[in-house]
Amino acid sequence: MASSLTSFTDEARIALDTLSGRAAGLFSPSLRLGVTGLSRAGKTVFISALVHNLIHGGRLPLFEAQKSGRIARAFLEEQPDDAVPRFQYEDHVAALVNDRVWPDSTRAISELRLTIEYESASGWSRLFSAGKLSVDIVDYPGEWLLDLPLLGKSFADFSREAVELAALPVRSDLSRGWCELATAVDPDADADEMTARRLAESFAAYLGACKLDERALSTLPPGRFLMPGDLEGSPALTFAPLMRLSPGRPRPGSLQAMMERRYEAYKTHVVKPFFREHIARLDRQIVLIDAMQALNAGPAAMADLERAVTEILSCFRPGRGNILSDFFSRRIDRILVAATKADHLHHESHDRLQAIVRRLTDRAVARANFSGAAVDVVAMAAVRSTREGTVKQGRETLPVIIGTPLKGEKINGETFDGKTETAIFPGDLPEKVDAVFDVCGSPPDSNEPAIRFVRFRPPKLERTAEGVTLSLPHIRLDRALQFLIGDHLA
Repeated sequence: MASSLTSFTDEARIALDTLSGRAAGLFSPSLRLGVTGLSRAGKTVFISALVHNLIHGGRLPLFEAQKSGRIARAFLEEQPDDAVPRFQYEDHVAALVNDRVWPDSTRAISELRLTIEYESASGWSRLFSAGKLSVDIVDYPGEWLLDLPLLGKSFADFSREAVELAALPVRSDLSRGWCELATAVDPDADADEMTARRLAESFAAYLGACKLDERALSTLPPGRFLMPGDLEGSPALTFAPLMRLSPGRPRPGSLQAMMERRYEAYKTHVVKPFFREHIARLDRQIVLIDAMQALNAGPAAMADLERAVTEILSCFRPGRGNILSDFFSRRIDRILVAATKADHLHHESHDRLQAIVRRLTDRAVARANFSGAAVDVVAMAAVRSTREGTVKQGRETLPVIIGTPLKGEKINGETFDGKTETAIFPGDLPEKVDAVFDVCGSPPDSNEPAIRFVRFRPPKLERTAEGVTLSLPHIRLDRALQFLIGDHLA
């Protein structure tokens, strides 16, 4: 799909931009790492923890360059893109460490440059390598990425698919208000701003309801309807799918003509620049997913998450270039799909969580016809908010996790106050991976017990005798680092 997202002019601009960046990289090597995921998957926390552990020499035994003592130091520098907001690392770390609250989630694109000074493991490489790598971390909402497939779809295609998704059992009750409004509208009627606004607001409200914990659905384009940023209220966001479309070209001045024009403007002025200026410039990518939230909501949410990952993979430019082609185009040669919040489970269930995500990813890769890049999966927690223990229940010893649940979280009728540390038995994930994908498209059954997890506050960090705060604890952050950038530090 990625090949259909740009025009010849777009490709020329991408080539010139890449050539400029590669020329600068001859003297100062850099790697562009994309970090994405759907809301509350932990993008902000991942970046903050990654940078904090590298700067403060955190425990990263699976990150070879750190384990072998070859990293001299890691530090922040000015980012190369002045027009992109800076990722506010200092504010996010202060929220985690000092206030023990999770930082605000990603609402727009941002960037941060982390520079690593290291010694190559190879004497030959030390002769030719500068021993310095700048990692430009690009943080962007996964909801925006899910807009990219729209570039290959007409307004009629977009409307038809939206109607089909709205009719699914897991969505039909949530979409009822928009469907009733859209059914009552005549697409051939004269264009009317208030009608367009009511349709857009109703459609956005339906998408927002799909996103809530009870359903935890993931495939919800257009992404800017949920995260409009500075586009809120603009004509480019005041459109919606229509039913009973007129065949062929719509009548000039009709509601259908207005909606189609605004849909095309959205693609031209919002979606395409996002791809050209950011996605097409990436070298490596991590996709964070909150599989725990989808598991909470049931098989329909898992099926929708798989659909979203398929759409995301179809938008990347995978592959490996050669010395010549790399000067004019970038390809993503490694993608990591990471299931976050592994600390909400006992370690005995981590392999099962990883197996679930492996199955989801493998099916998404096959459906997206994705090839040319190495794809791996990991169950991780960028910041570990719990520790493990056991409790006696009768004659049985249960493995539990111990932490401070967020205020308002509930389990078995108990509501937590956000201050009290609690031992929780989260239950076991199914041994058979197929069990979480068996029932697709049906709404949650209130009579069927679900796997339930609660969210925890960030941990209270230990301090040394000198009062120095230790690095943020994690689960498999080092493995993620090794896969994403380890080969560039060899």
